[in-house]
Amino acid sequence: MPSAVQQDPGPARMRRSLGVKDGVAIAASSTAATTSIGIGMGALAAYTGRQTPALLLLAFLPILGIALSYARLNRSEPNCGSGYTWVGRSIGPWPGFLTGWVVLVGNVIFMAYTGAVTGSVVLQFLNKLGLHSVLGLQLDPTSTGISTAVGLVALVVVTVTAITGVRAATRMQMWLLIFEYAVLLIFCGYALFAGDQPFSLSWLNPLDIGSPQALAQGMVLAVFFYWGWDAAFSVNEETRSSSDAARGGLIALVAMLGLFLVGALAFQRVMSTEELIRNGPQALTFLGSKLAPEPWASLPLAALMCSAFASLQSSVIPTARGALAMARDRTLGPVWQRVHPRYGSPAVGTLLIMAVAALLAVLAVGIPKLNDMILTAVNSIGLTVALYYGLTALACAVRFRDSLRRGAVRALRDVVVPAASALTLFGLGAYLVWDYATMTDHFEASPDNGWFMLALPALFVLVGLAAAAWAKWVRRAPYFRTGRGTDADAITLPMDADGVPLPSPSKG
Repeated sequence: MPSAVQQDPGPARMRRSLGVKDGVAIAASSTAATTSIGIGMGALAAYTGRQTPALLLLAFLPILGIALSYARLNRSEPNCGSGYTWVGRSIGPWPGFLTGWVVLVGNVIFMAYTGAVTGSVVLQFLNKLGLHSVLGLQLDPTSTGISTAVGLVALVVVTVTAITGVRAATRMQMWLLIFEYAVLLIFCGYALFAGDQPFSLSWLNPLDIGSPQALAQGMVLAVFFYWGWDAAFSVNEETRSSSDAARGGLIALVAMLGLFLVGALAFQRVMSTEELIRNGPQALTFLGSKLAPEPWASLPLAALMCSAFASLQSSVIPTARGALAMARDRTLGPVWQRVHPRYGSPAVGTLLIMAVAALLAVLAVGIPKLNDMILTAVNSIGLTVALYYGLTALACAVRFRDSLRRGAVRALRDVVVPAASALTLFGLGAYLVWDYATMTDHFEASPDNGWFMLALPALFVLVGLAAAAWAKWVRRAPYFRTGRGTDADAITLPMDADGVPLPSPSKG
């Protein structure tokens, strides 16, 4: 009897069926511009006031350098482990493992939080449609329990689509993106002309940001805004060409810059800084209500719901593939590399990631302090993102350092820009670590306690070091001897005439 999942403990090749537009869909969905704009602009404004557009422009520069580093490394060594593989080979296996680990942990925590957010947005939309209860159960979007329950249903749905193949997932994401970006551009475009707040060129001047602390906090938060474009590189083994993955990620990144700038300017044309901060996560819904009557005013909320679904789904996809790359090297257990014989996706790993994220979300309902921890972890993810982005850019500079002797253009592209981008993110991270360590004199499990904010990313790293030690000395992973990731084509699944992997015999 054929087994449901490929059981070979070695690496497996996934089906190459994706193109540039699929990479764009995955990267854009993972970045979730509509969600970032809809619920995050108020947080940015709290740090940078009316200079939010300037901050987004400034943060784009090192992120562009990181993206170019990803593209250069991907041309040299396409691997779904991306930074984990590249850092391990160029700098060393310990920082390489940490790169893969913080991506895995950060994404799982993000999914646990985003599931509840998705449920809340769905309930808000149902309330807008006039549905306030089902079988006597109140559909209250402010209820953590109800929002989490709906979010768990959403998590199951997106996991199923991720297992049945990235191609099917990207088709759904593309339609969601078209709708949400159309709504976003129409409302924000209209706000640019209809807003009553006077435009000022100082909005584009980063020198007007109040303090170095506000600049650093805003920059790391802006890095979190852009986070996700690198998801395109996690499916490069399912992409017809490695250059397609690079183009998809870069196109999505540039598109995100445009959307963020339009969104920031539009919000500031319609709302004062105080209004923007006060509305916070409801800023996009507030914008719709100020610009249009019902039912049109509900369109931004519908776009936000689509974005939440898409970002939830696109978080599952790269996380499972990063774990697959680590399992191929025996730095994680073999269960993470089992590939579905029909769909060519890491099915078991995808299910496990969903299960862990769902467990965290459920525990957050019953343990209020854990809910605070998840919220704080989301704020702290910016630090871990800066860490692994910086390590990957540094890996590019180290690997291609010979370009310094091969002309100014190659040296700039392969070494200078990656190194400068890495140092920028490391500098921001170091400043925030110092700021968190000195902003309070006691520890408290609270989202505004500096020691707690610092403890979470430190915990990620310490647990990652323990997992790395287990992989090195217990699993005896060859990755820790060579620093090299396993060749993605080392084992090929049998294919039928249409290029679809055939089921393998059961291992009993």
